[in-house]
Amino acid sequence: MRIYIAGPYTKGDVEQNVFNAIKYGEFIRATGHTPFIPHLTHFWHIISEHDYEYWMQLDRDWLEVCDALVRLPGESAGADREVEWAKELGLPILDLNDLT
Repeated sequence: MRIYIAGPYTKGDVEQNVFNAIKYGEFIRATGHTPFIPHLTHFWHIISEHDYEYWMQLDRDWLEVCDALVRLPGESAGADREVEWAKELGLPILDLNDLT
């Protein structure tokens, strides 16, 4: 499955949040699935800044081609919005335990 990773990015330590998303992506890949890690656009944003809605639209575009979403722990209005989109698209919202 192509699994979208939704989780905190700007809330708290951005570097730690990107690190956590990558580590979860590694775990998802190890379970035989293909992760999409939107947090990696952090590096794109450093080179070419865009506003928040630009990134959210890009995330929505990717979510539409995923098979499921995993919501990482932590407060995040953006990740909560992605969960709502996934529900609208009829995608399963998985817990990391669902992948083991």
